Amino acid sequence: MAGLKKLRSQRWLAPEDFRTFNHRSRVMQMGYDKVDWDGKPVIGIMNNWADTNPCHMHFKHRVEEVKRGVLQAEGFPLEIPTISLGENLIKPSALLYRNLLAMEIEEMTRAYPLDGVVLMGGCDKTTPAMLLGATSADLPAIFLPAGPMLRGNAHGRTLGSGSDAFKYWDDRRAGLITEVQWEGIIAGIARSPGTCMTMGTASTMTAIAEALGMALPGASSIPAVDASHQRMATQCGRRIVEMVHEDLRPSAIQGRASFLNAITVAMAMGCSTNAIIHVIAQARRAGHQDISLDDFDRISRAVPVIANVRPSGDSSYLMEDFYYAGGLPALMVRLGEHLQLDAMTVTGKTLGENIAGAQVYNDDVIRHLDNPVYAEGALAVLRGNLAPDGCVIKPSAMSHKFMVHSGPAVVFDDYPSLKKELENEDTTLTEDHVIVLRNAGPKGGPGMPEWGMVPVPTKLLKQGVRDMLRISDARMSGTSYGACVLHVAPEAYVGGPLALVRTGDTIRVDVPARSISLEVSDEEMARRRAAWTPPPPRFGRGYGKMFSEHILQANEGCDLDFLQTGHGASAGEPDIF
Repeated sequence: MAGLKKLRSQRWLAPEDFRTFNHRSRVMQMGYDKVDWDGKPVIGIMNNWADTNPCHMHFKHRVEEVKRGVLQAEGFPLEIPTISLGENLIKPSALLYRNLLAMEIEEMTRAYPLDGVVLMGGCDKTTPAMLLGATSADLPAIFLPAGPMLRGNAHGRTLGSGSDAFKYWDDRRAGLITEVQWEGIIAGIARSPGTCMTMGTASTMTAIAEALGMALPGASSIPAVDASHQRMATQCGRRIVEMVHEDLRPSAIQGRASFLNAITVAMAMGCSTNAIIHVIAQARRAGHQDISLDDFDRISRAVPVIANVRPSGDSSYLMEDFYYAGGLPALMVRLGEHLQLDAMTVTGKTLGENIAGAQVYNDDVIRHLDNPVYAEGALAVLRGNLAPDGCVIKPSAMSHKFMVHSGPAVVFDDYPSLKKELENEDTTLTEDHVIVLRNAGPKGGPGMPEWGMVPVPTKLLKQGVRDMLRISDARMSGTSYGACVLHVAPEAYVGGPLALVRTGDTIRVDVPARSISLEVSDEEMARRRAAWTPPPPRFGRGYGKMFSEHILQANEGCDLDFLQTGHGASAGEPDIF
């Protein structure tokens, strides 16, 4: 049959030898006939469904819709379940296991007789993990976003997942809502399959996947339970078969221009701070070691936030509203002057061709560039003697009174001691203090948990305080908000300057100047460093030990050092004997 030699899967299925006998007989054991696979692209459907991941509840159905598309295009679909990183339930941190899932995607793609893969993900770390693995495997791949859940509702109020959880938890701690109201919020804030419907990490990363060219046009914005999402799943199945015949691989899509487009879109969306870590990691997997914090800050200064969606947005709009306003293609049309429209995508067409004709249907949800939600992009990168390798803050979602702020540090070496003080009704903390949480970074957390959204002390909440300056080497949820300086690098656990801060030291943050400084002399810092001793290892065995020994810092993408290789540096095709 024409084309047999072009299909990678035929190495397993076409020869007339004993190994092929074994391969074919086992495929037939599943009830298939030779006609099902002979001469057809074998498509691996990497399904990230699990009972531990409520964001992906609908994937049981979507996988069948993907299979339908593959069959329509005369491919042979095989579902491959993967480990699933349910952001809210997995501990201590989903980021700890992002690279483990990435390794699984890469190795299973290479090890099985697959010609192309559909990646089904969406919950925060699953999107970057699957894209990291597919980037390194470099077989034709298309990403199927889980889609945001429906807007929440309780007691007649619209709720946004994450953002309103933090808001009403503060109200609960301050005694402003009743037990009945609280239980209604718990039951109503997440009421359908899908990812957070705020502009959290999930929607940020699926939008980045689309802007990179790795998802179908408009795919990232479709609500999980909308019928359009079912049709999109089938379209992914059809398209991946075509991509195999075209030999369209991630390496042909993910050029430097594509990553700059992704950063630009992220800034305009009011993105999660987590975007920095994941994009840098993926760019390095794609061979673009020059993509760095500097690109994020440079683009942030030039591109305003125009997606009026929580938490950066000043209204009740959520991802459902964004989709009905035109979705990501419409936003990219408005960003046209800031994008490189000749970048290739999974459609086989350029980004510009994909978004041609897209329209905005609500100018308040997707703003014009001259009427932004925030005049600059969502994030800012700060540097100084406290963070020589950089740190990040989200000015679009914080009180502007802390854009320039100096105050005395109050230092906590771990989260339990911090939590105890936050609930202390006799605390001497004021809104002018700077709370410092350390030993919560990539190695110290371990896995850099989302502890960076440090709650405001209960005593201050009761006084009406809702923001204050907080600094850590941790991350925070993309649904979070507030004057939180995050990703301080190097982290305290490895001896970064954050490890040397003492309670009472003055810390100054100047967001417009992009600076963060510890007002302590170099001589005193040298004395403190000489007295510092490294903390004991977090792990003695297993994946945790491997993670600790090879994890890179936040400014480097938190990838494992031995995975950051360019295309062509992998193990190559497996031997079949």
